[in-house]
Amino acid sequence: MIVNRKLTSVAAFLLVSLSASAFAIPPVMQRKLPGNSIYQLDLHLVDQGGRSLELRSLRGKPVLVAMFYTSCKFACPLIIEQVKWTERALSEADRKRIRVLLVSFDPARDTPEALKTAGEEHHVDLSRWTLARTDPTGVRKLAAILGVQYRAMTNGDFNHSTLVTLIDADGRIVAKSDQTNQLDTELVAAAARALHAPNTDL
Repeated sequence: MIVNRKLTSVAAFLLVSLSASAFAIPPVMQRKLPGNSIYQLDLHLVDQGGRSLELRSLRGKPVLVAMFYTSCKFACPLIIEQVKWTERALSEADRKRIRVLLVSFDPARDTPEALKTAGEEHHVDLSRWTLARTDPTGVRKLAAILGVQYRAMTNGDFNHSTLVTLIDADGRIVAKSDQTNQLDTELVAAAARALHAPNTDL
């Protein structure tokens, strides 16, 4: 009887522990992903700190997503500046909540160290910005789902579109911008709306 009481106690403890773990999962992660969410894409990334993460781990807050490569001297710095302009146009509170993801076209050369250096050179907030690499297949899949066109050149550069995409907390595309010479006020407005949507993780 003593053994049975002990087993019952252990079982009750495990049940409580499992229940607590379930409740610890953020509500946004418990919802079923929309069919048009980019988080349906099974994409593995490695960030500027060498940390492994899945694309869907960014779920919960709006994210500005773009593709780039660190050795780019022309279009990519303009893409980064467009994202920075967008951030600065938001309120201070909203700026702290939005996330940024830049994924490299060039995984062969864009090591975590190269990504970190690029982030530092552009003076971005690496607590909110993720500069990441994936494998060539992942690059193709992400570019396709975002509508980014790119082509590898014989000299190692990439010819690519300058697209910044805003996704909401559940990974749905809500706005796009290819402007690089001025602030896109429509993108800013869309970001503000997404940050205050009911399903956003505060």
